[in-house]
Amino acid sequence: METNINLQNLDEKAIIDAIKTGTTTVAIMYKDGVVIGTESQATAGYTIASKQAQKLFEINKYTAATISGGVADCQYVVNQIQALSRLKEIHKGKTPDPKYIANITRNLLFSGRSYFLSMMIVGGYSKKEAKGKLYGIDLLGALFEEKTFLSYGSGSPFSLGVLEADWKPNMSREEAINLVKTAISSSRERDAASGFKLQICVINKDGFQKVE
Repeated sequence: METNINLQNLDEKAIIDAIKTGTTTVAIMYKDGVVIGTESQATAGYTIASKQAQKLFEINKYTAATISGGVADCQYVVNQIQALSRLKEIHKGKTPDPKYIANITRNLLFSGRSYFLSMMIVGGYSKKEAKGKLYGIDLLGALFEEKTFLSYGSGSPFSLGVLEADWKPNMSREEAINLVKTAISSSRERDAASGFKLQICVINKDGFQKVE
């Protein structure tokens, strides 16, 4: 995860290079919901800027998000969607669905049209549909719903290899947590921009639960 990059006036190749952000974020579906995780290293070029960077955020009781990209940009986007989620909850009297959070995230990033260097995973449990939901949103505002797993960041090729090999439908909570740990750990071993402690949560019908 990098400190910040301005994408304005960059050509296509420069934008592609810029979104190869230094981090590893992972999210998978399991039988009762989703498990979402990341690591805690932030880089500034070849320097480790922080060993305790927060990259996993509780948006509301049933939705969480991971960030990869420019720190300032990602923090701004997270603050906005947390605030919009609270406003919606006050107005409607119930916690917004993960799909709503994914859509307002997409709208924020689309309105910026590459102004925000932010690649995000939004996941959670939909009480309306009684199942887990996973969405990936890129810096241009493209929204992808996934039924299996997602991984973003410079360490994602290593994590995706593990997920492709070991993910299966209807995994138990323990199996899913262990798979997320293994996937992120593989990136920490091979990706110089990923490292230090894991940040993991489980979201199911009981809501957001942090995994220590």
